[in-house]
Amino acid sequence: MIKRIVKLTFAPDKAADFLVIFEEMNSQIRGFEGCRHLELWRSRADENVFFTMSIWDSEAHLDEYRQSEVFVRTWQRTKALFAARAEAWSVDVIA
Repeated sequence: MIKRIVKLTFAPDKAADFLVIFEEMNSQIRGFEGCRHLELWRSRADENVFFTMSIWDSEAHLDEYRQSEVFVRTWQRTKALFAARAEAWSVDVIA
């Protein structure tokens, strides 16, 4: 199992646009084979910074998703709203 955390920083006038995209696409992402969980978090310090946390059965499942049309379509729309480059981490639970 793998956990994936992605930090997304949006232009101040684009955060609401991102929330619309997430609402439209989250069920497709959650329904993707190997996706066990998906959460969206918002920074308390900066309302234009969001994090997604997803849990995948394996790295292969995550890679399949990242090469899918669902991801490509979602990422193209989301990336256009960024104020800074996205950051991503794949992590293992230790304790």
